[in-house]
Amino acid sequence: MIIPKTREEIELMRESALIVSKTLGMVASEIKPGVTTLYLDKLAEEFIRDHNAIPGFLGLYNFPNTLCMSPNAQVVHGIPNSTPLEEGDIISVDCGAIKNEFYGDHAYTFAVGEIDPETEKLLQVTKESLYVGIREFKAGNRVGDVGFAIQKYTEAHGYGVVRDLVGHGLGKKMHEDPNMPNFGRRGRGKKFIEGMVVAIEPMINMGVKDIKFLRDGWTVLTKDGKPSAHFEHDVALVNGKPELLSTFKYVYEALGIESDEEDEFRQA
Repeated sequence: MIIPKTREEIELMRESALIVSKTLGMVASEIKPGVTTLYLDKLAEEFIRDHNAIPGFLGLYNFPNTLCMSPNAQVVHGIPNSTPLEEGDIISVDCGAIKNEFYGDHAYTFAVGEIDPETEKLLQVTKESLYVGIREFKAGNRVGDVGFAIQKYTEAHGYGVVRDLVGHGLGKKMHEDPNMPNFGRRGRGKKFIEGMVVAIEPMINMGVKDIKFLRDGWTVLTKDGKPSAHFEHDVALVNGKPELLSTFKYVYEALGIESDEEDEFRQA
């Protein structure tokens, strides 16, 4: 059952989402060759707690860390470790935080130093597909409209859309109804209702859509060993339109990027 939020609750969820956004911005400034994901994880935990919030992933379903950190062929749910990042890597950083009893959940895939053009294109297309999907999160549409839009956009570039992992509703629980696949058929699935909040998160592989799991019970890998990208925003349905609660602004400030990609999803 979809749990719509009041305007007041949506504003509380915005606070949670922005803590995650700021955490990703802090992490962005620290990512470079030679840094370990375990070091970044510790920084993130301290940052979240310093902002009077609780790490949302730590202990959730017994996950052992604050960040899911998934380099290269890892799709999602990678466990931070002591292996240094290398020039040319990419790394998905997925972060959650709880404040005012509500979750924020937000992800960005970073380049470590210079990456090859083919991988750079994968990141760009995957991020673009996130906004393609968000545009379909509006009154009158259904879950399948978002998934169809993401799938069509990314498969047109020859990429594989992960089927086994999906976005989700968000609120006082990390995972609420509805599931938000990155594939689907127009007009199918649950209908969007005013006040609902979802995490839309394309997980797109350079090669095949198929994945496999490591024995750690968490880490998800592409079956063919090719890179995967992952971007995620928290979005509320307000006045029948999608409104971003999270932002990449802090990431872009850290990386020196100028962008107006989020402007259409900010309501006055």
